Amino acid sequence: MKRFIWNTKEIRRFLRKRTVKCFAAGLLAGAAVGVAAVSLYAYGVLSGNDAASAAVSAELSEENEKLREQIDKYHAARHNTETLAGGDAWSLALVNETHPLDTSYVPEELAEIADGYYVDARILADLEQMMNDGAEQGLSMYVTSAYRSYEQQTETFNLSMQNRLGQGMDPLTAYEETRTSVAIPGTSEHATGLAVDIISTEYAELDERQGDTKEQQWLMEHCWEYGFILRYPPEKSDVTGIIFEPWHYRY
Repeated sequence: MKRFIWNTKEIRRFLRKRTVKCFAAGLLAGAAVGVAAVSLYAYGVLSGNDAASAAVSAELSEENEKLREQIDKYHAARHNTETLAGGDAWSLALVNETHPLDTSYVPEELAEIADGYYVDARILADLEQMMNDGAEQGLSMYVTSAYRSYEQQTETFNLSMQNRLGQGMDPLTAYEETRTSVAIPGTSEHATGLAVDIISTEYAELDERQGDTKEQQWLMEHCWEYGFILRYPPEKSDVTGIIFEPWHYRY
């Protein structure tokens, strides 16, 4: 009887094909089952291949974990789109790196809050009231960023990264530094239309000193009265993954 002997490279090639097929099925059918099947099948194939098998098994486990993360993000993106579309929980949608937003998402109705800046129409009245009440307190502030499409977020991210590369950072460091202050496209709250950047007319820089202005001090104290929160406070950077942004308010 002719025996078939597979070397490590052939095993890897075969299993990758199986993994790709299962991932496609997982996305279409929501199937973590497909990933599990690959793992079980891999275990059966690799059980008799000692050191080489262990290496391939470790690689496969890592690939499976990445696939699970991709499937989780896929479902999170669908959930966020459905949540933002309506219902009582629309303002509670969580958008970040682990809970992305579909790249094609656009708020159903956008309303202009300032020249060239738009927000989800559902937050316009509260946002305007907050800005007007601040003005009545003698404060001078304005919206410097609001809704951003996926394409606009990509441009913003790339520009920030290019600036860091120009400072002499290597690409990996520039990327990691950028993602702490500019959300990766597809993970930005600005894409929801529920987030705005507000700054003082007396200090236009987007840095921690912005938080010392009387405008930001008032906003931090009163924004909750209008349905907003300071989204990225300094004591939560290890949780949000974003630096302190005393200008970014989320409805």
